Amino acid sequence: MIEELLPESVVTVEAHGDDALWDAPLYPGEEALVARAVAKRRREFAAVRACARRAMEKLGVPAQPLLSGERGAPRWPDGLIGSMTHCDGYCAAALARAGELVSLGIDAEPHGPLPDDVAGSVFLPAEAERLARLAGERPAVHWERILFSAKESVYKAWFPLTGAWLDFSEADITLWPSPGDERHGTLRAELLVPGPWVAGRRLQVFDGRWLVRDELIATAVVVPHA
Repeated sequence: MIEELLPESVVTVEAHGDDALWDAPLYPGEEALVARAVAKRRREFAAVRACARRAMEKLGVPAQPLLSGERGAPRWPDGLIGSMTHCDGYCAAALARAGELVSLGIDAEPHGPLPDDVAGSVFLPAEAERLARLAGERPAVHWERILFSAKESVYKAWFPLTGAWLDFSEADITLWPSPGDERHGTLRAELLVPGPWVAGRRLQVFDGRWLVRDELIATAVVVPHA
């Protein structure tokens, strides 16, 4: 699912609810990060890291512990960039060599309504207007949940470039469904704060794609070198 949203240079590994990766062991050092977590959280934490290690091996990098850095962001092996995501019954990791891409972010969410109290604190007025229009035209899709996921992916691509927090209100995101396919499309995030410097240019726009399938939503944002 995730691989359809990313360029060929990105290696992805997914695990669904019945996959053996959900019972993967943790590496030394990882145990301490979830020592006080509930069983569900520990299982998701272990499964998504098992996905990441398989992706490392596909790139020729030995499997190794994946610890957390600032704000919980994963600390990838030298020369790699990546992103991870998990929700009920699904997790995925996406990795690439740093020479292929500048940054990337992925997110997965259940395809269901977003709680009203969350929507009210997440979306800009312009975003809410566009969501209402999309919902009126294509009511079978939970557009507010797709937009929430897109904001998560944007943040995951932003943070490695800045080391700074990006508030939901600091990126204005537009969703576009593909012609004739309301469950697949593109997204664009226009930063409302100064963007990171990438190869001598300030990056103010992040582009990505989204997909709805099997009651799941997946979004991905990629920052290329050029």
